[in-house]
Amino acid sequence: MMTQEEFKQEVVRIRPHLMITAKRYLEDADEAEDIVQDVLLQLWQMTDTLHIPFDSLAHVLTRNQCIDKVRRKKPFVQVEQIPDISEDMSHHELLEDTMRVIESLPDLPQTIIRLRHMEGMEMKEIADLIGSTEVAVRKALSRARKMVRARMVEVMCEK
Repeated sequence: MMTQEEFKQEVVRIRPHLMITAKRYLEDADEAEDIVQDVLLQLWQMTDTLHIPFDSLAHVLTRNQCIDKVRRKKPFVQVEQIPDISEDMSHHELLEDTMRVIESLPDLPQTIIRLRHMEGMEMKEIADLIGSTEVAVRKALSRARKMVRARMVEVMCEK
C-alpha cells in the first residue's frame, strides 16, 4: 500500500511528463490539464493497489483518455467557412474528382470509406454492421485510403 506522501512525490515527478503527452494529443492546455487531473484522480483511487513507479500506467491512462477525447470531437464548420462553389471551382472540382475515385473503388472499401468519413460511424459500429472485426475494418480502411490517394495522384497528373 502506498502512503499519501509517496503518492504526492510520484505525482510531482510524473505530472510534467503527463502534461506534455496530453498537449501533444489535444493541442489545448486547458483540455490537457483536465485529462491529467482525471488521470491523477483515477490513480489516487487505486493507491491501495499501486506500486511506485506508476508512470507507465499514468502515461497509458493519459494517452487513452486523450484519444477518447479526440474521437468524441465532431468536426465543426461554420457556414461562413464553407467556400462558395462559384468562387472556388478548384475546390469543387477536387471534391468531384475525389467522389468519382471513391465511387470507382470495389464495394467493400467504398462502403467502409463512406460509413467512416461521410456517415461518421465509429470502427466498432462499422465492424458490427458488416460482420467483421475492428482490426479488419481498420486495415480495410487503410488500404482504401491508399487506393484513393494513388488514384487521386493519377487524376491530378492527368489535369
